[in-house]
Amino acid sequence: MSVEILTLVGSLRAASHNHQLAEAAAKLAPADITLTVADGLGDLPFYNEDIDTAAALPATAARLRTAAERAHAFLYISPEYNGTMPAVIKNAIDWLSRPWQAGAMTGKPVAVIGTALGQYGGVWAHDDTRKAAGIAGGAVIDDVKLDIPGSATRFAETHPYSDAEVAEQLTKVLTTLAAKATTA
Repeated sequence: MSVEILTLVGSLRAASHNHQLAEAAAKLAPADITLTVADGLGDLPFYNEDIDTAAALPATAARLRTAAERAHAFLYISPEYNGTMPAVIKNAIDWLSRPWQAGAMTGKPVAVIGTALGQYGGVWAHDDTRKAAGIAGGAVIDDVKLDIPGSATRFAETHPYSDAEVAEQLTKVLTTLAAKATTA
């Protein structure tokens, strides 16, 4: 069985180091893992219950939910903005948390990783993302962490895929997430 992992990246900038981390994850994924990066998160309107109806559901929200329903697990890759997660990640979690206790993420394994400019690699953002995803119904794997500090210098001339330490840790994240998905 191939494990489907939906990846949500918190940076909207195409060349961001977190997008590069998602690219690395896709390249490093073992043969039994299919990793899909959710697109269009920047076009997703802020969650509003008034438009979360069959008649008014935005197409971007419907596509995200469909991708999430197909997924066996979730990988959030997040930078840190002003000490917390980017709004685009929180908004995606809000859309995936509905309907309450029956959202597309409910009961499925969730891992949170990322890289940031600062010396702690986005730890606060990752902790906040784990908290929000767990409250939204995801089965957060708290002991799976990859917080990469100093992204601007560490990846100035090296793609995360080519960084041996990152590649090894990222592979462990993916295999652990896949294992949790097959036992969930």
